[in-house]
Amino acid sequence: MKTTLKEQIDMFQDACRRQSLRLTPQRLEIYRELAQASDHPSAEQLHQRLHDRMPTLSLDTIYRTLSTFVKYGLVNRVETIESQARFEVAHARHHHLICRRCKKIMDFDWTPIDQLDLPPEVQQWGEVYSKNVVVYGVCKECLS
Repeated sequence: MKTTLKEQIDMFQDACRRQSLRLTPQRLEIYRELAQASDHPSAEQLHQRLHDRMPTLSLDTIYRTLSTFVKYGLVNRVETIESQARFEVAHARHHHLICRRCKKIMDFDWTPIDQLDLPPEVQQWGEVYSKNVVVYGVCKECLS
């Protein structure tokens, strides 16, 4: 079930209160922009998008805010093979498909993988908090 932006913001504010995180205007706007994004933006892209609304917001503040959000499980850092991190609001379990040419990231569900047990050597390794699949390829647009 999809949540509205207002519901996402309300959940974010509740999570900040529960974790004793100050809810600053910068944090709220960064989260709001990320919650509305469907393209898994980088910190630099978020900075560009927020510049007109918050001209004094520094790129360093965005990096530090995203790091805090990831630490508290409020957003996910999408793992890519590139050095530039990409981010998304933490929501329902899903995986990622990444185009090696245009770098577009697409979410997809893969329930059979989600339901599989990890191999015994991984289970014995320690405590696993999450598992996800990242698939790399070239999208149809880039192939044509």
